[in-house]
Amino acid sequence: MTAKIIDGKVIAEQVRGEVANEVRQMVAQGLPRPGLATVLVGDNPASVSYVRSKQKACAELGIESFGHNLPASTSQQELEDLLGKLNADLRVNGILVQLPLPSGLDEERALSVISINKDVDGFHPINVGRLAMKRRDPVFVPCTPAGVIVLLERSGAKFSGARAVVLGRSNIVGMPAALLLVRENATVTICHSKTLNLPEVVGQADILVAAIGKAHFVRGSWVKPGAFVIDVGINRVEDPSTKAGYRLVGDVAFDEVKEVAGAISPVPGGVGPMTIAMLMKNTARAARLAAVKG
Repeated sequence: MTAKIIDGKVIAEQVRGEVANEVRQMVAQGLPRPGLATVLVGDNPASVSYVRSKQKACAELGIESFGHNLPASTSQQELEDLLGKLNADLRVNGILVQLPLPSGLDEERALSVISINKDVDGFHPINVGRLAMKRRDPVFVPCTPAGVIVLLERSGAKFSGARAVVLGRSNIVGMPAALLLVRENATVTICHSKTLNLPEVVGQADILVAAIGKAHFVRGSWVKPGAFVIDVGINRVEDPSTKAGYRLVGDVAFDEVKEVAGAISPVPGGVGPMTIAMLMKNTARAARLAAVKG
């Protein structure tokens, strides 16, 4: 059996189309266009590229984009002052601070300054706390884990009663993905570097989310036949046959696992496109919530 390929590009385009429709409806109703403010501190090439991609997505979907590029020498107070001004700016519905911040800046303090109603990245401590509590709903959910759930939903995964295994416990992906799966009534196991008998634990998963940052770590022999496998990992491996000298691979040994799993997301082209799509969705939702509150 060869697994169904979960095409993140196709599903992300569906989400982006839904967001574009939402924006058009808001404008037709006489409401302001949604606005996203990006805050980039320093000139890390990867961060610059990520922010540019987010601004491009805004332009394509009709969302206003407000870019704020700060030097690496920016102080904590200067950063927090800017975030306070963006909180008060009615044109701005969502605020995104591109991580990681340069050394010397406190990410947690900065994120806690952002209004929970503009926290479209879903990283504010209150939003994270609500995600972990029964009968409490966060205003926003982190974009990559939210994208994982949408990929699974639209690929036919059944959550209720399923055994789910999450490899990795990061604040950005692993932990929030596990909490979202719990909210979908899956029985969830979180694995990490201290987990014993890891292949045996992984082999129980009806749904497997791999997010540990180790190339080809999950082998085909580990995976339960028919499982849904979402590979969040993005790793560079040397490949002299390519122009760049490397290629991107996931945490899952794709060629092995696709022969066992029921469905699998590739790298690249799986989770990656979903992250920005979900950010756009959160921004449109923030604008709608602001309009309702008046």
